[in-house]
Amino acid sequence: MSAELAAAGTVVGGVMSFKGQQAQAKQVQQIAEYNAKVAENEKVALAEVKAREEVRLRAQSEQLVSKQRTMTAASGVQMTGSPALALADTFFATESDALNIQQASNREQAAKTQEAAMTRLEGRAKASGLKYQSYASLINSGSKAATLMG
Repeated sequence: MSAELAAAGTVVGGVMSFKGQQAQAKQVQQIAEYNAKVAENEKVALAEVKAREEVRLRAQSEQLVSKQRTMTAASGVQMTGSPALALADTFFATESDALNIQQASNREQAAKTQEAAMTRLEGRAKASGLKYQSYASLINSGSKAATLMG
């Protein structure tokens, strides 16, 4: 009778261990999914910040161009030669800076996309490992129960 009780206890313990590891695997995957969504939300926020930064840069450039035109007109100089080149330089510098902002935004967004994908992948890998452990625990407890019975 005591061998049967020991075997039953072993089986119950194995089933409980299996259930616990299965639940842990599910939780690990849910946490990974949550963290991946956080990274995706950060990606959107970073894009919005960079878009505002570009708008601000262009507004400042427009103000500078307006001041340059006003100062040139006030001095009586025509918009040819050096004054026109100064405006062109301002325009091209602004476009270069805007392009740098856009490229930085693209890099940041790509990094967040990769972070989200890696987080999901790690979550699946950890969950898979826990599931394998749960099956091994169940088989091990069945084997021990059989040995106790036999």
